[in-house]
Parts: sequence; C-alpha cells; structure tokens
Amino acid sequence: MAKGYIIARIDVTDPEVYRLYTDATPAAAAAFGGRFLVRGGRHEQLEGEGRARQVVIEFPDYASARAFYDSEAYRAVLPHALAGSRRELLVVEGTEED
Repeated sequence: MAKGYIIARIDVTDPEVYRLYTDATPAAAAAFGGRFLVRGGRHEQLEGEGRARQVVIEFPDYASARAFYDSEAYRAVLPHALAGSRRELLVVEGTEED
C-alpha cells in the first residue's frame, strides 16, 4: 500500500504563536502513525518561489494522513498555525514502492 504524506511550505510570521502549533503536532501525527521526515532544516530553493520552512510528515497511507488533518487534536491547534504563519499544506499519496 502506498504511504501518505503531508507536505507544508511555511513562512513563520509569529514564532510564539506558531510554537503552540509545533509543540502539539508531533503527538497528533503519531496518533495516526505519522512521523516527521523533514521539519525545518537546511534547504536550497532551486526553482520557483520558496518558503523559509519545509515540513514532510509520512503516514502509513493517504487515509491516515487525511484523518490526521481532520482530527480533533489537529484542528484544535490549527488556528495557531494560521495565525502565526503563511503557508501551503497538501496531502499526497506516495508510490507503491514507498
């Protein structure tokens, strides 16, 4: 079965507010089998427009990634992310070779 991924590109605008979000998301993701593969760190923008922070969370499958996003725990902290950043976030399905 193909894995699912949450991919986010983020510019943090209010670190204190955003920290309320980042402190809670690892446990919320883990509840759905999620684990962070990328969470900030060094990167180079090689093409197109970029953001300062990149995040990739791997889940056992697409449905688990979507269930994490729709979960009560995630929705409870999402307002902090929206108030403390500008971002794009998407869920994608991996290949069968994952």
